[in-house]
Amino acid sequence: MLNAGASVVVIGAGCLAYGALPVHHAQLARRYGPPGFTFSGQDFLIVAALLYAAAVVVYMLTMAPAEISKSLRALRLAARWCTSPRVAWRQGLSAEDRVAVLATLLKMFFGPMMVMSLMVFLVGVWTNGRSIWAAGLHLMGMRVMFDRFGYWFLMQLILFVDVLIFTVGYLIESRRLGNQIRSVDPTLLGWAVTLVCYPPFNAVTHRLLGSQVSDFPRFDDPAVHLVLNLALLTLMAIYASASMAMGLKASNLTHRGIVVRGPYAFVRHPAYVCKNMAWWIGSVPLVSLAFGRSWWDGMLALGSVVAWTLVYVARALTEESHLRRVDGEYAAYAQRVRYRFIPGVY
Repeated sequence: MLNAGASVVVIGAGCLAYGALPVHHAQLARRYGPPGFTFSGQDFLIVAALLYAAAVVVYMLTMAPAEISKSLRALRLAARWCTSPRVAWRQGLSAEDRVAVLATLLKMFFGPMMVMSLMVFLVGVWTNGRSIWAAGLHLMGMRVMFDRFGYWFLMQLILFVDVLIFTVGYLIESRRLGNQIRSVDPTLLGWAVTLVCYPPFNAVTHRLLGSQVSDFPRFDDPAVHLVLNLALLTLMAIYASASMAMGLKASNLTHRGIVVRGPYAFVRHPAYVCKNMAWWIGSVPLVSLAFGRSWWDGMLALGSVVAWTLVYVARALTEESHLRRVDGEYAAYAQRVRYRFIPGVY
């Protein structure tokens, strides 16, 4: 009962914190869905949270192991720090307590974000799919179809698959499923280089580093336009396949066991490589325009793309440092898969 109650409190707190951030207000207020059956983002988040809370309560009362959950442990620690901060400071945190607190914060931050992103991408897949079906290939050329609906249908489908896997990974954790969180990165650097890639923190990152990437880059030559955008979609598909390979172990900043299948059999960070290569393709028109204005503008635009790539290099290095400290499983994997990013190079 206490585990179930603590889980409900954490779910509610996570949703309230998500809704309190101004960066999410427009998304929560926006209407989604087909005519006659629209709903706001806030409506969706509330319903999703209630359904998830109900499922968690049923699980906690019927199938969960007889042990203190991470949510309950984290809430007890929070109560101790609020009532007796000096005593709590002297006692410190055990390794188990630290994992419980960090894992709870991680789920509170990423859980609502993943659920809302999942809904947005699903609506995008549905909307563009219906448009393709309604328009028909016989009513417009392939270039127009690809530009208006086809590209966005495929991109949002890829992102939907990726986010679905991570959503399940954040919301479901069980020893029976083999995805129990063994460790959460305890370092400030590890958390910093991860959180700067997500709202609301990425707003600051965008101001500092700039953003020279187009979600759908456009090229004057039709053949180049099609080939490069299909290459971009292919890279994003490989990126999603890396998430599929991780399965229920998918989540940031955690050690839940090492995955050696799929793209991870060739390089240690296939998702980061493919996402950044896709961004580099998406940056070509904007960087070219910047160089057309002046050499200085071009170098700044190119530097922005390089800086974002370095952020993901830092994420890869901090992740490896964390995983190596936990046990010898990652070291064995690194011996088996020697290259971080590019097979035969590095």
